[in-house]
Amino acid sequence: MGYKTMMEKRIMETTGTENSLLGFGCMRFPTKDGKIDYERSAKMIDMAYNAGVTYYDVAYPYHGGEAEPVLGKILKKYDRSTFHLATKLPCWEVHSLDDAKRLFAYQLERLQVDYVDYYLLHALDINRFREMVSYGVPEYLAEMKEQGKIRNLGFSFHDKYESFVEILNYRDWDFCQIQYNYMDRNEQAGDKGVELATEKGIPLVIMEPIKGGTLAVLPDEVMEPFRAIRPDASAASWALRFVASHPIIKVILSGMSAEEQVADNLNTFVNYEPMTEQELAAVDEVTAKIRARVRIGCTGCRYCMPCPNGVDIPRNFSIWNQFGMYANVGSTRWEWNHRIPDDAKAKNCVECGACEAACPQHLSIRENLAALQIELDKATAE
Repeated sequence: MGYKTMMEKRIMETTGTENSLLGFGCMRFPTKDGKIDYERSAKMIDMAYNAGVTYYDVAYPYHGGEAEPVLGKILKKYDRSTFHLATKLPCWEVHSLDDAKRLFAYQLERLQVDYVDYYLLHALDINRFREMVSYGVPEYLAEMKEQGKIRNLGFSFHDKYESFVEILNYRDWDFCQIQYNYMDRNEQAGDKGVELATEKGIPLVIMEPIKGGTLAVLPDEVMEPFRAIRPDASAASWALRFVASHPIIKVILSGMSAEEQVADNLNTFVNYEPMTEQELAAVDEVTAKIRARVRIGCTGCRYCMPCPNGVDIPRNFSIWNQFGMYANVGSTRWEWNHRIPDDAKAKNCVECGACEAACPQHLSIRENLAALQIELDKATAE
């Protein structure tokens, strides 16, 4: 029906490989009874494949190790030359070169393939990368590329920009994968990382373009600049199109967990329209609106810690600020109930004032801890 020809494609100049700009991230498959819902997941991949999505990204630990074999089974129905498969070496499991060799062979087996189109050193920070170098892992993977078992060799990254520079300059990578979205442009590799990759001609694959789903649902007041231009466009489509506005970005991963998300993302990348200057200005306006909703200007410097009564002051403020910015009750409830122990919550403050004496920003910590406890308890009540 001509559907595939309309999917936006981009070429990795390092290897001449063409990919769909939308990549299917396989870390959030729908589940049933604690396991991947195979039928729904297969249906979602069918939707994507039939619309022209060619890039499928998985990793060793996704869904407790279940995602690689499930994806391998689903993709077996398709001609191997019509899609590109990406997976990652779990570097935290590698303590010798033999570990890397064993894990790579096991991943090929689980995926039921003879080669991987895109293979990454997973979740690198500088210490983990230097450890992999000490074992000779990058050189081994380069050998696998020469043998045709890896078509494109890269890494995924979670650290500060200075570490990104060292890793990127280590060898001639075919590509790399970074976290990037319009709210986190100064986090990790960030804008400077995009600029450096552009300068060096190293294609980028992007994860967290919607900030783990946070940018998919925004408060009505925040959405006003977007709706003034595209009244019917989803918040997620704006986040994805912003990331796509950088030519060095060749694949944008979306971890889709429902058919509706697949449909919305396909709507964004089939008959794709680049962002106009007016739209880029709207993104800046929305970014400013979100930041203006911060409850307290805590930088997380931790000068206030340790609290004599065990309150994790920066963590409390971080959850409160995220709720203020995005008004996402679901994720806030999970954070408040699972990411901070009850004995570290604001309610344990005895108002001794030690934190305020140490705070370089002179924040009214005691008053704000009391306010956040009330607001978050009310907002997250089941």
